[in-house]
Amino acid sequence: MKDKVIHNNDFKNWSEFISNKIKAAQTKTAFKINAELLTLYWEIGNSIIKQQKQKKWGSKIIDLLADNLAENFPGNKGFSVRNLKYMRSFAEAYPHFPIVQVPLAQKENHFMQVPLAQITWYHHISLLTKVKDIAERAFYISETAKNEWSRNIMLLQIQSDLYSRSGKALNNFEQTLPEYQSDLAKSIFKDPYHFDFLMLSAKVKEIEIEKLLTKKITDFLLELGKGFAFIGRQYSIEVDHTDYKIDLLFYHTVLHAYVVIELKAGEFLPEYISKLNFYISAVDDKLKTQTDEPTIGLLLCASKSNVKVEYAMRGLEKPLGVATYQLEQLVKENIDKLNIDNEEI
Repeated sequence: MKDKVIHNNDFKNWSEFISNKIKAAQTKTAFKINAELLTLYWEIGNSIIKQQKQKKWGSKIIDLLADNLAENFPGNKGFSVRNLKYMRSFAEAYPHFPIVQVPLAQKENHFMQVPLAQITWYHHISLLTKVKDIAERAFYISETAKNEWSRNIMLLQIQSDLYSRSGKALNNFEQTLPEYQSDLAKSIFKDPYHFDFLMLSAKVKEIEIEKLLTKKITDFLLELGKGFAFIGRQYSIEVDHTDYKIDLLFYHTVLHAYVVIELKAGEFLPEYISKLNFYISAVDDKLKTQTDEPTIGLLLCASKSNVKVEYAMRGLEKPLGVATYQLEQLVKENIDKLNIDNEEI
């Protein structure tokens, strides 16, 4: 019996199916291993707390335990004095393990439960050291898991104060978008945006910023956040036989909407809103399909008066937000100093 001819497309589809199965299994296994490791470390930390409370043992007990575990598990550096102290801090910080429960700011007596096993032990010990507020820590746990940040990227986001900036762009989303879209859009846009990776001084032309942002698109997308897909810079769109150029055009894969970004090197002026509104309308008519949500605009200025922005947006029917950006070089700690010794695995 002759073998049938193997068609390239059929084989490719089947091979991709198998590969996806393997990747899913690997992810599931890694997640399970991480959850079990965190459970073990929490139980050890919780036991240390209990023994210290019940038997009035001091901190010396951790040194004795580390020595004993080193004898029982030679070569395993995960039970060092330093790591055992982190385990104690971990159990103390999260008494409701395997979740951390934080109040929702917008709703009284409502809480959000964030699973702790979404991120690794390395991430957790860095968060315990760098972030003291429990709600802020829960935010970084969720964002790290959602965006698949490495520990170093997470530390840079903490250093840029992402928690305080998220959802802070002035906008009219509540008035112009349905509720399910409005809440999501508000959470996506921040203020200010940090473009310190461009290494530019404050006195620079808009076109230079645009060029460098597109050259360093990976850094730009990281600052914008997950879901932004770059369409083009100085994107040409024709309205009534006239070509107009949109500074930066994106598509957001979670909002399912085009995002028009206009960049201004100086202070906010009310007329900027009119131009952005014009571009949003043009994209809605020329590019948006029936499956897309309404196009959203984001105006980025070097500085702004909130009162002027609110006046300029009043009565507009198109969804848009206004935020500032910072170009000055931020003083960053050396990431190497944030790395934790290999003994802390």
